Amino acid sequence: MKVAVVQTNAGSNKKQNVKRAVDMVARAAGQGAKLIALPEMFNYRGPLTRDNMAAVAEKIPGESTLPFIDLAKKLNVFVLAGSVYERSPEGKKCSNSSVLINSHGKIVAKYRKINLFNAVLGKTVIKESTWLLAGRSLQSAPVEDFKVGLSICYDLRFGELFRKYAKEGVHVICAPAVFTKHTGQAHWEVLVRARAIENLSYVLAPNQAGEDYRGVASYGNSLIVSPWGEIIARASADKEEIIYADINHSAIKEARAVLPGFAKN
Repeated sequence: MKVAVVQTNAGSNKKQNVKRAVDMVARAAGQGAKLIALPEMFNYRGPLTRDNMAAVAEKIPGESTLPFIDLAKKLNVFVLAGSVYERSPEGKKCSNSSVLINSHGKIVAKYRKINLFNAVLGKTVIKESTWLLAGRSLQSAPVEDFKVGLSICYDLRFGELFRKYAKEGVHVICAPAVFTKHTGQAHWEVLVRARAIENLSYVLAPNQAGEDYRGVASYGNSLIVSPWGEIIARASADKEEIIYADINHSAIKEARAVLPGFAKN
């Protein structure tokens, strides 16, 4: 199955971001990709505050996911809408939610980010827990004859989450991200490859590129990694683009035949 990972440079204009992402997904479908993955916050990379949360967060399906529901059905493809801010009932906080849409235009999995990013990057303090609710459950769904598990960005640092997916028989892990340049230079490739190696699964890791509204640069370098930990496709550091790879069950079976006890440990 041919897969595509889309690297975007999203800003604060949701409509423009979604339109650009729709165009890139359509382009990937035109190249024969069956599963197309967008990065975390592909629709909005701007400030989230108490004052603007009502406008930024949305229902799912909603304005940022409905276009991909229509597109998936029209083009007969699976789309991972990397993540959007999802409105919560109480309204004080929202969730960072990743949405997997099947080729019939149905949402088959919705994963709410479990591990929230709290970090100090120079003079910039990032504390997602101020406005975000942590998710509680793993989510997976079939894509053709592959079982796909969902995660988001900072989750990559928590290997136990991915071991649970491996024990559930997941073949492909999606890890959409807004991984910063500061941490990405040191850890991005290592973490993505480690999650593939220890679980003998493919990892699709679409990342953002460019600077956000605070001037914090994302690392780019979106990746597709094999079950043996090989990088089979890599994007550039600083521009929007699409990378492709063919994935197959034989590569998974070969890796797991070499290390047959991995799922039991």
